[in-house]
Amino acid sequence: MDLQTASSVNGSAISLGFPTADADAPAVVLQRARERAASSRLGYAGNVTPEEAFALVSAGAARLIDVRTPEERKFVGHAPRSVPVAWATGTAFTRNPRFLRELEAKVHKDEVLLMICRSGTRSAAAAEAATKAQFSQAFNVLEGFEGELDGSGRRNSSGGWKFRDLPWTQD
Repeated sequence: MDLQTASSVNGSAISLGFPTADADAPAVVLQRARERAASSRLGYAGNVTPEEAFALVSAGAARLIDVRTPEERKFVGHAPRSVPVAWATGTAFTRNPRFLRELEAKVHKDEVLLMICRSGTRSAAAAEAATKAQFSQAFNVLEGFEGELDGSGRRNSSGGWKFRDLPWTQD
């Protein structure tokens, strides 16, 4: 897949709004995310869509940080080359007190980091915590890996990395 048509859902290409040969494309995506963040007063650099996250990671302009539990990654799946750093642990989702130390051991503080969780909630908290700890470019991936619950109490039906038909694997 190229950066112009990063994915297809039901056979329809999703346009990311920039040409594949444009070397400035990642900067454009990040600037849009920063502008959205400024208008929303977020405590982190900004929000990106799953398609934008895929384009940034594919271009080598960002690292995808999967903040879900190891169990979620194993049984639900994960994006290839994502970096696992659990924000919470166990079935009660107890905050991981080592999150920032583990993050710092795996990435540099000046890298573009795209935090992803199940639905975009924990990853927003993780991006905010990372920003407070001087990670200068921590973004949240909207919709997360599985998206929000639908009317039937199920995920993967209206949003998220998997629903958008982006690459993923399962152990």
